[in-house]
Amino acid sequence: MSSFAERKPHAVLTPSPLQGHINPLFQLAKLLHLRGFHITFVHTEYNHKRLIKSRGPNALDGLPDFVFETIPDGLEDGDGEVSQDLYSLCDSIRNKCHLPFQDLLAKLHRSASAGLVPPVTCLVSDLLMTFTIQAAQQLQLPILLLCPASASTFMSFLHFQTLLDKGVIPLKDESYLTNGYLDTKVDWIPGMQNFRLKDLPDFIRTTDPNDIMLEFMVEVADRAKRASAIVFNTFNELERDVLSALSTMLPSLYPIGPFPSFLNQAPQNQLASLGSNLWKEDTKCLQWLESKEPGSVVYVNFGSITVMSPEQLLEFAWGLANGKKPFLWIIRPDLVADGSAILSPKFVDETSNRGLIASWCPQEKVLNHPSVGGFLTHCGWNSTIESICAGVPMLCWPFFSDQPTNCKWICNEWDIGMEIDTNVKREEVEKLITELMVEEKGKKMKQKAMELKKKAEEDTRPGGCSYLNLDIVIKEVLLKQ
Repeated sequence: MSSFAERKPHAVLTPSPLQGHINPLFQLAKLLHLRGFHITFVHTEYNHKRLIKSRGPNALDGLPDFVFETIPDGLEDGDGEVSQDLYSLCDSIRNKCHLPFQDLLAKLHRSASAGLVPPVTCLVSDLLMTFTIQAAQQLQLPILLLCPASASTFMSFLHFQTLLDKGVIPLKDESYLTNGYLDTKVDWIPGMQNFRLKDLPDFIRTTDPNDIMLEFMVEVADRAKRASAIVFNTFNELERDVLSALSTMLPSLYPIGPFPSFLNQAPQNQLASLGSNLWKEDTKCLQWLESKEPGSVVYVNFGSITVMSPEQLLEFAWGLANGKKPFLWIIRPDLVADGSAILSPKFVDETSNRGLIASWCPQEKVLNHPSVGGFLTHCGWNSTIESICAGVPMLCWPFFSDQPTNCKWICNEWDIGMEIDTNVKREEVEKLITELMVEEKGKKMKQKAMELKKKAEEDTRPGGCSYLNLDIVIKEVLLKQ
C-alpha cells in the first residue's frame, strides 16, 4: 500500500436514513473529501436500492477514495418508492443497527489490513444514529456528530426532559391541542425568548407519556454529550444567541455552515456528479424556468416527508391558480394521504400556461435560478438553509418535527417569510403570494434574505467564522490521534 494512502485520514459517515438527514451529511462528506479525507458513506440497504432506482445503476460506484457501504435498517423491505415511517425507523435504529454497524467497521478493518483502504481514523455521524457513539468508544476513535436541524431545535431537545419534569408535557388530553394550551410561553429556554409551546418541535404534542419519538429525542440529546464534538449546518448570524448559550452547556460545539455556500465556493471536482436524492430528479423544470421573467416564479415544495389531505392540496392548488403568478410545484408520489394527488381538469386548464408540476427536482439549482422569486415551503432545515443561501424569501407551512421552530425564526426573528395557517385556505394562499411577490412587504423580505445570503458567503470563505470552525474540527477532533 502506498505511504500516501496510509497517511490519508479515513472518515466513516453514517446519516439517519431520511432524505433531509442524508443531504447535509453528504455535503459534509464532500467538504471533508476536499480536505483530503478518504470517505466511506453508509446508506441503509433500503435507501441504497432507492438511490440506484432514482440515479441509475452506477450512481453509487463512487471514486477510489469516496465509497459507499450499506447496513440493514431492521425493517421489512416494503415499497421502495416511499419514505419509511419515521416512528418505526427511529425505533429500529435504536434497537437493531449497532451490530450491523460493528460488522461493517470490522470489514473495513480487514480491508485496511489487506492494504485496500486506509485504516478508519474517525467516525462522523448524524445525531440520531446514537449507536455510532458506542462504536467509537469501543474502538477509541474520535466521533463527530452532525445535528441535521438548527441549533434551536437541538436546544429544544436538550430541554424535553425539563418539560417532562415540570409536567408541561405530555398533554393531558387531545383537547390541549386546540384549547390554547400550546400558546403557553416557554421563555426559560436559553437563547429562545418569546417562544411558545407551539413553536417547539412538535414531538411534544403528544398525550402518551411513553411516546417513542419523545423518548428517542430525550435519549439523543443525552447521548450527544458523549461525542468528541457536535457540528451544525448553521452560521453565527442566524442563531447567535442560541449558539452562545449552547456553547456554555457543551464545550465542543461548532457552527460550520451553511454547507451550500461552502460547496458553491469550492472548486468543482469529480464529486459534482455524486448525488443523494432518493427520488428521480426531473430536470426539465430548469429549462422551463429559463422561459420565465426574473423573480417571477413561486417555487412550491413540501419536502420529503410532509403528507397532506386531498382538501389541503386543493386549497393550495387554487391559491396558486388565483395568485396569477407562474409556479413550479413539486408533488411527490406520496404527498397526499390517500396516495393520489388528483388536480381537477379545470385547475390544469386554468394554469397550463404558467404552472409546471414535477415529481422531484434539484432544489438548490431551482432556488438559485434567477426566475425564482419566492419559496412556498414546509420549513425543513435544509430547505430553510438553501433558501437563505439563494437569497429567496419564503411562505411557510410547517408540517411537523422541527418545522414549527424553523418557521418561528423565519417569520418572527429574521423577517424573511410569512406563515400560512395550518388549516390552509385558498384566499390566504392567494393573498400571501401577492404580498410576497408584488408588494412592499415582500421586497423587504427579499432584501433581508439577500443580506443573510451575503453573511453566509462571508462566513464560509477563508477567514470566515464557519471556515475557521471547520479547520478546528478537522485538526483538533478528526485528526486527533
